[in-house]
Amino acid sequence: MDEPILTIEERSAINAGRWFSTLSPSLRHDILRCAYVRRYKDGELICARGEPPEEWVACAKGAVRVSSTSISGKQVTLTYVEPGVWFGDVAIFDGDRRTHDAYAHGDTTTLCVAKADFKKILASHVELYEAMLRLHARRIRQLYGLVEDLNTLPLRARLAKQLLHLLRSYGVPSLSDCREMRIGLQLAQEELAQLLGASRQRVNQELKAMEREDVIRIEPGGLVVRDRDALWRIVESDH
Repeated sequence: MDEPILTIEERSAINAGRWFSTLSPSLRHDILRCAYVRRYKDGELICARGEPPEEWVACAKGAVRVSSTSISGKQVTLTYVEPGVWFGDVAIFDGDRRTHDAYAHGDTTTLCVAKADFKKILASHVELYEAMLRLHARRIRQLYGLVEDLNTLPLRARLAKQLLHLLRSYGVPSLSDCREMRIGLQLAQEELAQLLGASRQRVNQELKAMEREDVIRIEPGGLVVRDRDALWRIVESDH
């Protein structure tokens, strides 16, 4: 059986990644040359906490749900890795085991580079060291921003910021009204609440309030953003 290859849309998502697109053509070529494709159904395990790091991974389609398990045994979603984003490199660098579980959210495609190949690319492209530093610096900035938001912004503003982020990554024009945008990533309210560090009930209340204000529309298939500018105003009014 032939090994799967990226579709045109999946390759475009990888090449357009904010970080990957800044690399030199020769480095991008060497990464793609040794990379291989894996496809997962919704809910399938991609890698588990405690496993040794064997791959450097990018999301090419769908989303990767990164989660941890609480003391009570409940799974808690920490983030969703979107198409074009690479992950798993920290464990390869420090040699320690993976710290979180990663699952496919919806039909998901990943592009993988084996640990040995990753090391070879590092050895032949000094550029990659500086690029990885930039990538990790960006992650640290994002982490500090999340902690700051959690401690300084009310839930309404944090929810608006999260919806804007999801819209940038997964927004598709609404079929019923071209002025509206549907968030293509389907999240249950419990999953959205976990991302915000809040209860499902409180998130539901804020979503209902935004719906009454004609900012969003709640549909069985997900959320539709009716007024993106209103979301920005909610965020800016609480800063």
